[in-house]
Amino acid sequence: MHKDSKRREALLYHAKPTPGKIQVVPTKKYATQRDLSLAYSPGVAEPCLEIAKDVNNVYKYTSKGNLVAVISNGTAVLGLGDIGPEASKPVMEGKALLFKIFADIDVFDIEVDTKDVDAFIETVKNIAPTFGGINLEDIKAPESFEIERRLVEELNIPVMHDDQHGTAIISAAALLNAVELAEKKMDEIKMVISGAGSAAIACANLYVSFGVKQENILMFNSKGALQKNDPKISENQKKYASDKVISLLEAMVGTDVFVGLSTGDIVTPEMLLGMAKNPIVFAMANPNPEIKYDLAIKTRRDIIMATGRSDHPNQVNNVLGFPYIFRGALDVRATKINEEMKKAAVIALAELAKESVPEQVNIAYGETKLNFGKDYIIPKPFDPRLIAKIPPAVAKAAMESGVALHPITDWGKYEEELLERLGSDNKMVRLLTNRAKTDPKRVVFAEADHLDVLKAAQIAYEEGIAIPILLGNKEVILELKEELGFDADVAIFDPKTKEEDKRRLKYADIYWKSRQRRGISLLDAQKWMRERNYFAAMMVNEGDADAMVSGYSRSYPSTVKPLMQLIGKAPGITLIATTNMMMTNRGPMFLSDTAINPNPTSDELAKIALMTAKTVRMFGMEPVIAMVSFSNFGSSSHESANKVREAVAYLHKYYPDLIVDGEIQTDFALNAEMLKAKFPFSKLAGKKVNTLIFPNLEAANITYKLLKELYKVDSIGPIMLGMEKAVHIFQLGASVEEMVNMVAVSVVDAQEKEKRKKMSAK
Repeated sequence: MHKDSKRREALLYHAKPTPGKIQVVPTKKYATQRDLSLAYSPGVAEPCLEIAKDVNNVYKYTSKGNLVAVISNGTAVLGLGDIGPEASKPVMEGKALLFKIFADIDVFDIEVDTKDVDAFIETVKNIAPTFGGINLEDIKAPESFEIERRLVEELNIPVMHDDQHGTAIISAAALLNAVELAEKKMDEIKMVISGAGSAAIACANLYVSFGVKQENILMFNSKGALQKNDPKISENQKKYASDKVISLLEAMVGTDVFVGLSTGDIVTPEMLLGMAKNPIVFAMANPNPEIKYDLAIKTRRDIIMATGRSDHPNQVNNVLGFPYIFRGALDVRATKINEEMKKAAVIALAELAKESVPEQVNIAYGETKLNFGKDYIIPKPFDPRLIAKIPPAVAKAAMESGVALHPITDWGKYEEELLERLGSDNKMVRLLTNRAKTDPKRVVFAEADHLDVLKAAQIAYEEGIAIPILLGNKEVILELKEELGFDADVAIFDPKTKEEDKRRLKYADIYWKSRQRRGISLLDAQKWMRERNYFAAMMVNEGDADAMVSGYSRSYPSTVKPLMQLIGKAPGITLIATTNMMMTNRGPMFLSDTAINPNPTSDELAKIALMTAKTVRMFGMEPVIAMVSFSNFGSSSHESANKVREAVAYLHKYYPDLIVDGEIQTDFALNAEMLKAKFPFSKLAGKKVNTLIFPNLEAANITYKLLKELYKVDSIGPIMLGMEKAVHIFQLGASVEEMVNMVAVSVVDAQEKEKRKKMSAK
């Protein structure tokens, strides 16, 4: 993508449809005059009086307990430097977004217009009563040290400067595991740290607390090794300074660990070769690490390496820490985030990497099975266990160290509450996209001369999701590519042009021979191959592409027809159906059949349930299926209820391990308390339903579109079930985002089909 196009895309993302990335949403009803009188005057006086009697009641009656301030003065913003408070606001909003999607913490971003330490501290202290915690962000050193130290001392709510401690906590977890794998000891390792800013100091201090000897750490800045007699360095830096002048090359000889928090490409292969056996290298400069990953592992086969990048193993990513540390601190009303809490987070992260990895994570990262080892020393950022593992560890440490004002007594219940906070927040979309990126496939875009379709193809290409093959009018596509700044050299075919005669006639001949005894003439086949959907389907059939997507500009029935004729059903499948994955606030929900079968029989409903279950597992989830109806377990003898009941009976008999039940009304299926109270015998009791099978097409289609339009629930689908090849159909007029998601589904589907084909060939 052209630099200007990338810039325009970033600006549009922040500007449209609503400026910014966060908003305030009411948590109480406000529809009636009664609601409003309770929300404000006169009803609001009652909680005010209760808080006046006991200030701790502010946690009971307001949002303080789940509200964090992300505060900056814009003096050290990312790689942008001192850009001022207003210019730092997009970054602070971005941090707020991460707090919300990973730990369900609400955030107000606060940008303070002062560089004076005392004025900044006074401002934060004055607004602190509003918040349950303070996250300091992008404040330059050495002022950041003083600001954090004093605020921690003077406030009675948790305060943390993530720039200092986030990287320290994550890298310390990685270090514990790397040292274990390298068969070394923390109190014996020698370490070189490149970088001498706030993050480097915090890392060194935390490593020391885990047993690394202070005298075994040597710190470098851009001018070389820190010198103890240098009056310009701080007391914190002097602890890791040298008595003599020494080069980085010399310092690396015999060193066990290199920690990079500086700039790209400063470490050479010669330096690596001089390190001790089983060297540990954390090259965390971003986007260019201190030494490129591929070069490092080529130079030293015994290396254990981590970077700040997501495209290499062992990514040191602060999102593994700050959301969950604040979550645990808030939930016990900690008065501070102390060293014990940080160390608890380190240990919890290190231990989590040693546990069995959920299939959902393996699938997301395209791994057969992630195991603790050189390439997996810290958990992945999308690991759903993080929220149930890190906050309890932090909360327990707060309680044991005496800074928790609201101790937790029921840890089982607390863990359930944490898992409920996961919701959807598009985590599944991120997992899906991440998995597609592990093995991108060739995807045919059958309507690439439409601007939005081409945009989707461009994003899929630039994000590494897919390798696009564009079908349509070549001149139009090239003009649109120029307009979009899509300058990648991707294949473009127009089935109607003379230059495609040979391929078109080849496809026609193959199709005719397969259908000549079913009323298809060679002339018919040649005519149809001029149509993009037929041409695209044959590309997939003949292995010239791995998947195809279409349907943006045509009705669903007209798009699905050629796919059914040319692609057909997978082996052993007698029914084609569809499912939509809805990103609800309770997590992903699969709704079937949303597009194909108008009035399925009981036998067909059972097949739809089985195919949907298979797709749910493809996304790393265990299906919990409600076969929904207007009836509850025999309360009606209507034929519609009967067929659902019969489908359930069949599934119970022949697939007893499948968690499925019905017929059941949707509210009972989705309300665990109602279900347990009224129907404790159900296989769904005590389970969280994630799949709904509807009795007919009308019900399923109407439901998913209502959710999508009324509640702005993101939808991925309809996902085709039962097809032999990875072919999927956009909804008419789908958004660019929806199309990109469907492309990711197509790639993952192609990956799965390829995997099954290889397994069956063995």
